[in-house]
Amino acid sequence: METSSNFIELKKFSKIWAIGSIHSNLKSFTSIKKFILNNFESDDKLIFLGNIIGLGDNSKETLNSVIDLRFNLMSKFKLKPDSIIFLRGAQEEMFSKLLQLQLAPNPNEIIDWMFDHGVNKTIESYGFSEQEVKHIASSGTINISKWTSNLNKVLQKNPGHTQYFLNLKHAAYSHTKKILFVNRGVDITRPLSAQNDCFWWGFQNFSKIEKPYKTFLRIVRGYQSEHSNQLEISKNNVVCTLFKQPLSNKSILCGIFAENGDILDLFENN
Repeated sequence: METSSNFIELKKFSKIWAIGSIHSNLKSFTSIKKFILNNFESDDKLIFLGNIIGLGDNSKETLNSVIDLRFNLMSKFKLKPDSIIFLRGAQEEMFSKLLQLQLAPNPNEIIDWMFDHGVNKTIESYGFSEQEVKHIASSGTINISKWTSNLNKVLQKNPGHTQYFLNLKHAAYSHTKKILFVNRGVDITRPLSAQNDCFWWGFQNFSKIEKPYKTFLRIVRGYQSEHSNQLEISKNNVVCTLFKQPLSNKSILCGIFAENGDILDLFENN
């Protein structure tokens, strides 16, 4: 099993809490946060399945709230850092690429594509206008470098934000290798170490998997692109999706799992 810094193995826990894509829905996350603070236990683990930011209007504020939850849980239970895990979603991947925009061969096209996928909302929450960034993208490498440097400085002024983007994991799994957590999907024909960006961009027909992936009896993911208004999940399914479309419903789905992949509970924000 791949054990590089992109992956984390969960050891010595009672149960695992997993939170699906938040997409900057601060109000919805606040109710989830309250529930976790009231019910989390010292032997538990908590995984955010990516896409904390993006699409909604409160990326910066939502990330502040998530970091605050981490601080409160770690202080209350004297947790080790690996007890609370953050996975990379498509929104985090795009924003991280934005921080290196000066290296892009076609910055204008990349900005347009990213903004079409919700990164503009994250930028705006940090105090930058969409038009400003589009103008900078067409003004040459030096100006782009100055802007990305400024964006990094803004991140650093928000405690924990820079560290968040630097410490995102690709996937997490239990020490029994029975349950795997990802943002969007995996290519079941490849090992974890050869997934490339399948974790956050997904893999065709992943939702239709009906047999275990390697030793993993359960794969928990935090996002799907298909439109579904209901939590379609059975305790016999391999894939458990903690997300439901459309985005306008502002739902955040969560689950609690055992190390062998059993679903102990499924819930969403009030």
